[in-house]
Amino acid sequence: MPRRFAAALAALLAGCAMLAPERPDDSLELPQVGPFSKAPPGAALPAGWRRWEIAAFKRPTRYRLVDHGGRAVVSAYAHSSASGLVFPVDVDLAEYPYLHWHWMVPRLIASADNSRRQAEDSPVRVMVAFDGDRSNLAFEDRIAFDQFRMLTRQELPYATLIYIWENRLPKETVIASAHTSRIQMIVVESGAASVGDWPEYVRDVRADYRRAFGEEPGRVRFVGIMTDTDNTGEEASGYYGDIRFVRRRPPAATPYFGGF
Repeated sequence: MPRRFAAALAALLAGCAMLAPERPDDSLELPQVGPFSKAPPGAALPAGWRRWEIAAFKRPTRYRLVDHGGRAVVSAYAHSSASGLVFPVDVDLAEYPYLHWHWMVPRLIASADNSRRQAEDSPVRVMVAFDGDRSNLAFEDRIAFDQFRMLTRQELPYATLIYIWENRLPKETVIASAHTSRIQMIVVESGAASVGDWPEYVRDVRADYRRAFGEEPGRVRFVGIMTDTDNTGEEASGYYGDIRFVRRRPPAATPYFGGF
């Protein structure tokens, strides 16, 4: 397993020490993913979000809270860099199966192609990591997990689902990681048609997990965002709105910034 990949995943886990979960109530929304919109622009990140670095020799992506159309969002800027933000949760998808968010991309990464290891970059990613029974892992994945543990003294999440914005691959394409089958990417946006807009996403994470991994999901243990250009060496920006789990699919939303 390449040292770069092991270091990246080690950093991801290092930033994900579990917080005490909040008790779900009877509302539609599970208030566990710290909202960016509740923090003033320019302030430190909302409580619970943690920065993570891929490796000491990797340039980190720059994240900051900014005002965008009267709402605080996270701005990400990457230049030959890769790092992210993570938020620990404890979510049962049987109760809260839907993940809802908005993001915005000013322009695409011209040479990015997530089906190729050497070009696996995206201007925006939303990551969801799961618990599971490691005794069910395939032999190849056990080797990858063991190598990762030896190199980093960390444990890989049982499974990680990553929603991405791709350049060319069709929406709903599932892309397996070149490193382990326990990381799967789903293309939720593709091409330049929505560049500059704030598209809304409501994903049935339970159904997406079943499709990507062919099994029932365990509990969700953390959510993360990442903008990265360490493979292509290009510059990229992305903006992230609030991320939340909900019980039922919400109705069609009004524009995120009143037409912005």
